[in-house]
Amino acid sequence: MSDFKDLFQNADWKAEKHVPVIDAPVKVRKGEFFKVDVSVGKEIAHPNKTEHHIRWIDIFFHPAGEKFPYHIARGEFNAHGESTQGPDTSSIYTHHAITASFKTDKPGIIYASSYCNIHGLWQASKEIGIE
Repeated sequence: MSDFKDLFQNADWKAEKHVPVIDAPVKVRKGEFFKVDVSVGKEIAHPNKTEHHIRWIDIFFHPAGEKFPYHIARGEFNAHGESTQGPDTSSIYTHHAITASFKTDKPGIIYASSYCNIHGLWQASKEIGIE
């Protein structure tokens, strides 16, 4: 039996369409809100069809010196062209990207995870410093 953490895949987002891409400042001002954008398929487009899509993206922040990360946001994407007439028969599609804002007094690491209904769990991380 494997650990849950072993199910997460990681790769360079410029070569792999499933990796969440974290767009956030490298340094932020202590105690001031800043924006984090996370998307999947930034360099290589990920399909968004009924049979192959990104279901969700989560954002976490792990402050330096603390034991556990904080769950910052979750985006769920529930419209992938399906309708009562069948797969890819609707014109309604959600896009796999989310934006969140938060503030911190500590440097740390932003973690993002995503789930593809065919290719499973993916992860990425980005260090954030404090000015």
